[in-house]
Amino acid sequence: MRETFQEVASPDGTAIAFDRLGDGLPVIVVGGALCDRAVTRPTAEELAKHFAVINYDRRGRGDSRDTTPYAVQREIEDIGALVAEAGGTASVYGHSSGAGLVLHAAAHGVPMAKIVLHDPPYAPDGDEEARRSSREYGEKLKATLSEGRRGEAVELFMTMVGMPQEMIEGMRHTPRWTGLEALAPTLAYDSEVMGDTSRDGTIPVEQTGRVTAPALVLIGGADYPWMIEVGRRLADAMPNGRHRVLEGQEHAVPPEVLVPVLEDFFSDGPGP
Repeated sequence: MRETFQEVASPDGTAIAFDRLGDGLPVIVVGGALCDRAVTRPTAEELAKHFAVINYDRRGRGDSRDTTPYAVQREIEDIGALVAEAGGTASVYGHSSGAGLVLHAAAHGVPMAKIVLHDPPYAPDGDEEARRSSREYGEKLKATLSEGRRGEAVELFMTMVGMPQEMIEGMRHTPRWTGLEALAPTLAYDSEVMGDTSRDGTIPVEQTGRVTAPALVLIGGADYPWMIEVGRRLADAMPNGRHRVLEGQEHAVPPEVLVPVLEDFFSDGPGP
């Protein structure tokens, strides 16, 4: 498999690190919270059997640099720089809050052939408890990080996504915890992408309606039941949106299960 490590400069001068794997039509992989390109590498490698894949570190992660203050627009520009590097257009796969970032970028006109939004964790619009939980998480995360309590920020995120306390305590005593603490400041970036405090974590309906690229919303059938309906609503809000449930799958899907679905969608022609 052909692979080269490179950097591209975002418009604000921030160096964004990426690996280029494989050959064919370009596909960019966008990870979610606490993910750098090492986490998304297995999916990227499987995709690279069919496409030219750009697997990158979002700003503030891995080998990419960062520039303060943070703004979602800067991450949109990062994707734009990578699309330009790929030849001017690319299909884009985003997972979890990374899917939320892809949605923002597509709505802002970054040229994308097709997009896949995999398990974007938006709060149900009519669920007041879920909306309150998203807002409170965003506010508490910001306060925790402002005091430099990175470990507590990681624990807060893990608790929010439903990880059992005993599992979190176990992870605290592994070598991986240091790396997670290094990524902790970027949790605030994902929180802003998902609109935790600005929209109570709900779908950005106005932006979604501006996404004209063919879009596939993937939801795990064994994930939280409300996510299936949220995914359907998201797909329906896009002019060229589709919705598909991956039966029996949770939030993280093995590459050998996920990639055939991505290959079929990215390869099946210009539209839905």
